[in-house]
Amino acid sequence: MNTKSCYERILGIICSVFDAYSAVLIMPDNSGREFAVAGSFSLGDLVNKGAHFVPGKGLVGWILSNQGPMLVNDFDTRQYHLGYYSNNEETKIKAFMGVSLKNGTGALCLDSKRQYSFSNKDQKILQLFADLVYEVQSSSCLAAEQVNLGKYYSCLQLIYGLRKRHKNWSKFLEQYLGIMAETSGFSYCSFASRDEAGQNYYIEDETQPIVQGEAQAIPYGTGLVGWVFRNGKPVFMGGSDSGTQSSPLYGKLAAHPGFQSVICLPLTIGRITRGVLVFASENPKEIPEELKVFCQMASEHLALFLENLYLRSRLHEAAQQLHQLQQAAAEKTEQSEELEFDFSTSTQEESA
Repeated sequence: MNTKSCYERILGIICSVFDAYSAVLIMPDNSGREFAVAGSFSLGDLVNKGAHFVPGKGLVGWILSNQGPMLVNDFDTRQYHLGYYSNNEETKIKAFMGVSLKNGTGALCLDSKRQYSFSNKDQKILQLFADLVYEVQSSSCLAAEQVNLGKYYSCLQLIYGLRKRHKNWSKFLEQYLGIMAETSGFSYCSFASRDEAGQNYYIEDETQPIVQGEAQAIPYGTGLVGWVFRNGKPVFMGGSDSGTQSSPLYGKLAAHPGFQSVICLPLTIGRITRGVLVFASENPKEIPEELKVFCQMASEHLALFLENLYLRSRLHEAAQQLHQLQQAAAEKTEQSEELEFDFSTSTQEESA
């Protein structure tokens, strides 16, 4: 049985115990900005499953805002508003009772078409049911967190093996970004790197083509990614933090699809931010702590790979410079020997 089915079964029991018309569970929606109907049981079929609630508005909003109980045994729609019915079904309600879930995580609501259906004792019993719902919610969240941790661990193992299988940077990066997008749940993932002069940065690869043109130079500091390059600090924008679209990732140089959730992580090599790993989603997405830790660990692994490439490149340049110096020294030695030979020959000829 999944969590939603479990909620609805509990709500059905609640309706039966209190001889009520409807029992409705209100919890945060996927964005985390508002509350929505998480489950319901009704003797009718007019509960609006898509209804949303803002703390402070209506009876449900009052419970969410004050995290306290509410009992109305003489319900009048001219004074009160529920907000979870369609087709004027609310006008038939005569009594309402609601309680808050622990830590302000939602509200459990009950109504009846009969006046004076509920008592203070009923309200205390309803609170016990609300505590049960909270325990179910906490258990399901803990189980989901454990599943995610297992998934993240498996992904890190896969990435570690990926580095051994692909010595070529381009092929490694392509597969790396695909794996990270799939595991993190973000629809878009990319990697940007700066040039040696620090004047521009480039999108080396992305899971969706949103940058116009190939290997286009983007002025350093442009867009959200440019801000991360300049400041060397990560950016996390998700859930309720992203009520509006985020700043364009790359300024006006990309066909921005309107990302609402973004993670940008700086990759520091040699005390300089040389790359930025980007995760983005067009839908509001929660960014829990375990997801932040996973993305940071994966970015650190990518930074190690890049640091190895960077050091090898520096060693190669140093070896080339040393070879050039050795060649120059050898040429000077040859020239010196030739001059010495010419001087010795001309001296012998003069003596003769």
